[in-house]
Amino acid sequence: MAIKRLLTEFGMGSSLRRQDYTEAASRAVKDALWHNSINLAELFGKDKSEMIITVEVAVQQPEQIDTAVIAAIFPYGQVTVVPVKGGLDVPRNDGGNPTVMSNVAISVALDVEVAA
Repeated sequence: MAIKRLLTEFGMGSSLRRQDYTEAASRAVKDALWHNSINLAELFGKDKSEMIITVEVAVQQPEQIDTAVIAAIFPYGQVTVVPVKGGLDVPRNDGGNPTVMSNVAISVALDVEVAA
């Protein structure tokens, strides 16, 4: 058996006024997930808890991400959240907090048999 990435989903989220990096990331994850219903684990005769889920979260201040909040969005699977520098902080003309934009890439892998 070998760990194989089988799926990658992408999403974008924002925090308009509070400069909340975790909220922007949370919205990006939901953007990626809430448009799909994928029965990937079942297709391979696996339990959903066996899915290996890696969530790369890109924001301008990755140290501000609460990874536990992001991981808790997923109802099953073995979730790892990896904050990285990216996304975008859009300055406001009124001098207030910037609008925070986050991008996420969610990869789902399973331990599957490799075809010869």
